[in-house]
Amino acid sequence: MKVAIGAPLKLAFRPWVEGLENVPAEGPAILASNHLSFSDSFFLPVVLDRKVTFIAKAEYFTTPGVKGRLTAAFFKGVGQLPVDRSGARGAGEAAIKSGIEVLERGELFGIYPEGTRSPDGRLYRGKPGGLARVALATGAPVVPVAMIDTEKIQPPGQVMPKLMRPGIRIGKPLDFSRYQGMEHDRFVLRAMTDEVMYEIMKLSGQEYVDMYATAMKRQLAEAAKAEKEAEKAAKAALVRADKEQAEKLKAAMEEADRGRTGGRSER
Repeated sequence: MKVAIGAPLKLAFRPWVEGLENVPAEGPAILASNHLSFSDSFFLPVVLDRKVTFIAKAEYFTTPGVKGRLTAAFFKGVGQLPVDRSGARGAGEAAIKSGIEVLERGELFGIYPEGTRSPDGRLYRGKPGGLARVALATGAPVVPVAMIDTEKIQPPGQVMPKLMRPGIRIGKPLDFSRYQGMEHDRFVLRAMTDEVMYEIMKLSGQEYVDMYATAMKRQLAEAAKAEKEAEKAAKAALVRADKEQAEKLKAAMEEADRGRTGGRSER
């Protein structure tokens, strides 16, 4: 990925970076980043000398056909790991297992604590469990990362990116060794996740929203659906009103014609 895509990305977009020295030169570490765009998983690895492994839904690797094979090859090439989201606990357990395996090899593991891309550029509540459990299971430091302006380069649904400079701010590693052995305490997992999100908020300057991005996406989808249904109902009402008006006009014209015809008969 660095050879095939890295150089062109750097040349075309010229990403700026602050805090590069905070990424360990060797050994395991977790890069916990905000998630604004699909391109986040490209710009972050490009500015680092070390390989970063992210996770991606298994569908990217199992889709049949030529397009499916090309997609699978692409995601493997950029260091993505397939995560099977089926089963009782789905992606969460699969992500934890994948993250632990990457870190046990002494590599960098990239994760988005929000769980999905921000729907509006704001920073949303981190999901407890995945990030915190991987950190406690491996003892790896957590490095907070803030992606800047990547949502402007490639908003959701836009295929062709806009040429502009994205930014990356990397904070100092966070040590959670004080919580070792407490991976089953949900309050500890919540506290760890909130601490990471607070550091990301300081780095990114984003407005923080104390709800999950997935919940906001559902709200936005429901609002869009309601608006669409309201527009449909309004159009239907307008059509009915036009039809009623046309029928009234037709009836009035027919009445006028009868009046004129009746007048000639009397004469």
